[in-house]
Amino acid sequence: MATMTLRDFASDETGRGPWIPTRQANNPRAGQWDAARMSKRMIADYKTFLVTDGEGVRNSLYVSGCPFHCEGCFNSSIWDFKAGREYTQQLEDRIIDDLRAPWVQGLTFLGGEPMLNTGVLIPLARRIRAEFGHDKDIWCWTGYTWEELMRDGETPDKSELLTLIDILVDGRYIQELHDSLLQFRGSRNQRILDVPRSLAAGEPVIWAKLHDQERFIPETYLKDRAAGEGQQAS
Repeated sequence: MATMTLRDFASDETGRGPWIPTRQANNPRAGQWDAARMSKRMIADYKTFLVTDGEGVRNSLYVSGCPFHCEGCFNSSIWDFKAGREYTQQLEDRIIDDLRAPWVQGLTFLGGEPMLNTGVLIPLARRIRAEFGHDKDIWCWTGYTWEELMRDGETPDKSELLTLIDILVDGRYIQELHDSLLQFRGSRNQRILDVPRSLAAGEPVIWAKLHDQERFIPETYLKDRAAGEGQQAS
């Protein structure tokens, strides 16, 4: 695979959030990436009844297109804004119908980069609020940090989408900070933020239910099981 050239386009900016700039992803300047110009309204995938993309049983919408290009990204196949299929009214209606299931806690936006697909996600989020109020929550993953989204010169649609979101997982995936013990995150620089409380406080507020593991449970379980089987055999 060819080596990518990753760039810091905002070397004159400070206070961009934890571990930003990073050498392992592109770092945009304020307003450099605009959904109105970049989004093709394409969806990479839509999945139902997951427990990995946020709290509770959830449905997840994966949008296409991401210029962060984080090294080690597990969704690099959908960096292309033209990947996947076009977002349709039929898909939106299905998403709303699927959310009616009483065991579904909410919808998660992933990608790709949700903040660069606001033309799709803002109307969808508004419809969710109109039909369900806050009975269904909205989670969102983004490569942007909270500080970048709040900086002067950023496109206003990103802030508009934020006002409709409950929980934001922010920051690039930084491979050298990967940690399998983290809850709903891939690298230690990323945060799970309570969006309404963060907006009210004027600064990032960590989700109150954050609970990272202290040990890798599957590995420990397998080790204990192997030991038990060995004792039985003897």
